Amino acid sequence: MPGKSEAVTRRTEARSGESGEGSIFVLSRGVVMLFAVACGAAVANVYFSQPLLVTMGHDLGMSPAVVGSVVTLTHVGYGLGLFFLVPLGDVADRRRLIVAQLLLLVVALAVVAAAHAAAILLVGMAATGLLAVVTQTLVAFAASLAPPAGRGRVVGLVTSGVVIGILLARSASGLMADLAGWRSVYLASASLTALLALVLYRVLPRHSDAPPTTLRYGQLLRSTITLFAREQLLRLRALFGLLVFAAFSTLWSSVALPLSEAPYFLPHSAIGALGLIGVAGALAATAAGRLNDRGLSRRTTGIALTLLAVSWLPLAFIRSSLWALVVGVILLDLAVQAVHVTNQTLIYALHPDAGSRLIGGYMVFYSIGSATGAIAATSLYTVAGWGAVCALGATFSCLGLVLWAFTRHGTPDPAAEVTSRSGT
Repeated sequence: MPGKSEAVTRRTEARSGESGEGSIFVLSRGVVMLFAVACGAAVANVYFSQPLLVTMGHDLGMSPAVVGSVVTLTHVGYGLGLFFLVPLGDVADRRRLIVAQLLLLVVALAVVAAAHAAAILLVGMAATGLLAVVTQTLVAFAASLAPPAGRGRVVGLVTSGVVIGILLARSASGLMADLAGWRSVYLASASLTALLALVLYRVLPRHSDAPPTTLRYGQLLRSTITLFAREQLLRLRALFGLLVFAAFSTLWSSVALPLSEAPYFLPHSAIGALGLIGVAGALAATAAGRLNDRGLSRRTTGIALTLLAVSWLPLAFIRSSLWALVVGVILLDLAVQAVHVTNQTLIYALHPDAGSRLIGGYMVFYSIGSATGAIAATSLYTVAGWGAVCALGATFSCLGLVLWAFTRHGTPDPAAEVTSRSGT
């Protein structure tokens, strides 16, 4: 193992030095925050529709089955984009790619806002999901511009923008729809996206010193699969991502069901506002990034997975206390985001020259976990109730903790090794 560990360190340092991007472009805190805002604004488009489905259905005369496909198609588009679009960041000029995707996203949002038939709306939503993966291209670009010793902090700050974007999307869209109709949500998002495209075009570095990748598109996609076959750490961290986001989705896809029933009978707006509690996860994202920079990724993962398993204890009692919900949500979101940031920091350090492929491939597992948790939780609630949903979430969480316990000493940690080398 020591020989393999040293080899990983040499490979990581060599490729970090080859990329050279961080030495040319000074990644100030203001630019990092711009990355975070852009990520949050892009990913929010995937979630805007969830509180608006009933209104959209009435406006366009859609059947319940067709209305339900709005969310499904958006997520299908997002999943396809992770595999087919995000890897392009490793062969194309990332600045131009990001700006192009944002401008195309503006067009997709305008199509949604102007849709007067169900078919047009569905096409627009699928395209919106497909192009919203610019979020992951932004994460990979920010990681590439950061110095290796501070990469965890940068990834943590950018991921905090993703967390806030996801959690605020439902509340913001519901509020705007009440004030100006559901179409205003997508018009406002299109305007913000166009503004961000202009700002990023002016701020992001114009050139990269990284040697050009000669892979053709088909080879690029196949190389993503090859990376998974070759890198044990990547496979392990992808499994962690799948399990923690299955637990995350188990809660957030089903929690509205018990809260809308006795004894609470909360309206949809109040249930949506509860998601704001999860903004605490943004704090975990930045803290986890700093811990990774100190070489504490394994310990951070173990503590976070323990908190994730524990979070289901208070969540099991939400029918008798909303405070139990608050405590459970905070613990769960802190844990999920800590693992997520740790995962991204570690896998990027494996091959900085393949950062987009690594993060895109990892996020496919994130999507699989999210879909699995949502489908399983809503189906289980119907037949067995909230207690069974909590048992499901706890099972996903404990599987992650067991996986960590059995693998924590057997996988090289490139980020920690780069950190220790840079400090000597």
